[in-house]
Amino acid sequence: MLVLEDGKVHCRSADITMPRELWSGTKSLVGLMAAAAVQDGLLTLDERASDTLSEWKNDPEKSRITLRQLLSMTGGQASTVGRPQGYLDSLKAPLSALPGSKFQYGPAPMQIFGEIMRRKLVAEGKDDNPRLYIERRILGPIGVKVGGWRSGPDGEALMPQGLLLAAEEWAKIGEFVRLGGKQDGKPLVDAAAFAELFQGHEANPAYGLTWWLPRATPAVDPVTRSTDITEHASDLPVDMVVAAGAGNQRLYVIPSRRLTIVRQASLDVAALAAGKKSRWSDWQFLSLLLNSTND
Repeated sequence: MLVLEDGKVHCRSADITMPRELWSGTKSLVGLMAAAAVQDGLLTLDERASDTLSEWKNDPEKSRITLRQLLSMTGGQASTVGRPQGYLDSLKAPLSALPGSKFQYGPAPMQIFGEIMRRKLVAEGKDDNPRLYIERRILGPIGVKVGGWRSGPDGEALMPQGLLLAAEEWAKIGEFVRLGGKQDGKPLVDAAAFAELFQGHEANPAYGLTWWLPRATPAVDPVTRSTDITEHASDLPVDMVVAAGAGNQRLYVIPSRRLTIVRQASLDVAALAAGKKSRWSDWQFLSLLLNSTND
């Protein structure tokens, strides 16, 4: 655990330098990558994915999917949590809902966005690796040291999971977000796109564009229901945003309280596969911390 208040250590565990897998905490970097790509003129959030994915142009439903819908998990793809396919295979994922109509959490939308970024970069004559783009545009400038990043079955860097960071490194991303997507007072990403990362949508007000939010929600999927920040939304800071991964990996950012909070843990894969419910409570954890930072 690592808690920064105004960028300074408020409390910490003994070891905050060991890289640990963020699991789906990786997804929140995809949103930041999108905001950087908007600033670079590579894309807009509301353009159609089929403008880049020629395979989708003649599909009556897939041709309507926007980049915003992919990032908000409302593109209509049904995919199995924790089992990402390669970029191109993810493009073939069937739709189980109309684009924009339903929140469906899974790896496919992030892998699809990875392929879109790959093609966008190729069109600009740049290295086609989305991971290297994220490192060059965001992680490098803010001083984050990557502990590792797993690849998918196609050899491409995984976008929905796979990034390994030490707590002190993940906290640097949290500080970047807390300070409005700026480094040394200068924006590293498009300001308007950055702000939209933290706006919920009708299908799931508790999820923005790759970031979780403390909002009441009608969404009943298991992933949304795995956190109790939705149940306690009225008691939590309205500006809190959360990157979250399996095993209760968490990055909480609360600008109004000047707080960045990292919580990491080992993932019990066997228990997860067996469907064992975690006793972890975001609300209880945050209550203790928020009370302590008031003292």
